[in-house]
Amino acid sequence: MTPLGQRIVGLIAAQGPISIAEFMTMALHDREAGYYATRDPFGAAGDFITAPEISQMFGELLGLWLAQVWEDQGRPKRPRLVELGPGRGTLMNDALRALKLVPEFRDGLEVVLVEASPVLRAAQQETLRESGAAISWTENFDALADRPLFLVANEFFDALPIRQYVRSERGWCERMVTLDDSGALAFALAPVAISNAAVPANRDGAPRGAVYECSAAGEALMEDIADVIGAQGGGAIVIDYGYDVPGFGETLQAVANHKFAGVLTDPGASDLSAHVDFRTLGDAVVRAGASVCGPIGQGELLMALGIVQRADRLAQQETTSADWRHRDHLVDAPDIRRQVERLILPDQMGTLFKALAIVPKSAPTPPGF
Repeated sequence: MTPLGQRIVGLIAAQGPISIAEFMTMALHDREAGYYATRDPFGAAGDFITAPEISQMFGELLGLWLAQVWEDQGRPKRPRLVELGPGRGTLMNDALRALKLVPEFRDGLEVVLVEASPVLRAAQQETLRESGAAISWTENFDALADRPLFLVANEFFDALPIRQYVRSERGWCERMVTLDDSGALAFALAPVAISNAAVPANRDGAPRGAVYECSAAGEALMEDIADVIGAQGGGAIVIDYGYDVPGFGETLQAVANHKFAGVLTDPGASDLSAHVDFRTLGDAVVRAGASVCGPIGQGELLMALGIVQRADRLAQQETTSADWRHRDHLVDAPDIRRQVERLILPDQMGTLFKALAIVPKSAPTPPGF
C-alpha cells in the first residue's frame, strides 16, 4: 500500500470510517502524496488523454466561443478569462493563440488559472511561456467575482468529491470507507439511514442495492460561477463526461496507466472520478440567477462550432504550415481526420462527453447551443 494509503488507514483506525468525499479529497489533493499534487497525469505517458491533448482544434474553438459570447454581450470591459483545472495548459495555450484573431478581446484579458498542484503549475508555466499573455495562478475560485467572467472547465467537475448513498433494508445509507478484518481499506454502509431529503424524489422506486451519487462541492462551485456571471456578465462552458437525466447508478472509478484500477487500491497512485450530473449542475445555475444552456453532446457542439470545416481547411494546407503543428511534431490529413473522429463520433467522445453553458439571463443563446 502507498504511504498515503497507510496514513488513511491510520486515520480510520483512530477516528472511524470516513466518507467517500473525504477519501477522494485526500487521495487526489493531499499536498504531500495526493495524485494531482505529485505527478503530471496527462498524455500517453500519463494515465489518461483529454480532448485538448488530442487536437489543438478543441482549445481553438472554445477560445473563439468565449470571444463570441463577449461580442454578443456588447464587449464588456475588463474581462477575466479563467480556466479550472488547466492540466498542462494545453487548452489555454490553444485558446490564446486562436484569440489573436480577436485582439480587442485578447488584449484586455486578465488570464487566471485555478490550479492547486505545484507539478501541474510548473507544466502550465512552461506551456504558456511564449503565449504573450499576462497569466496568474490561484488555488481557489473564491476571489474572482469583481469583473465579467469568461470561464472554461474541461474534465474538472468529474474529479470533485462525491458522496454515495445505497438503498438497503434500513433505508438509504451512506457508503463509507472503513477497514476490513485484515486492516485493509474497504467499503461499508453507515449503520444509520439518512433523511430522505438527501436523495431524489423518485427514491422510493429504486431497488435494493441502488446507488445514488451527489457532489455538494460541484453544486456549490457551479452556484458561485453562475452568481458572478449573473451579476457581472460573461459566460462559462463546462465540458465533461456525464449524464443529463438523474438516476441511480455507481460511476466512481479509478484509472492508472490508462487502465481501470481498484478505487481503494494504492490511494494517491490513481485518478479518481465520477460521471457528472449535468441536470443537478444546471439546477445550481438557475438557483444562482443565471441562464443555463444544454447540456448537449460534445460532438454536437464541436460540429456546430465548425470543427469539420476547420479540419478540412487544415488538411488542404501543407503539413509544414505554421498554422498546423500538433504540439512538437507535424501531422497529416489522416491524423487530422482521426482526431476529429475521436472528438465527435458517438462511439468515442461525441455523446458521453457533454457541454453546458452559463450566461446572464439577459444574454442571447451562446454559439452551438
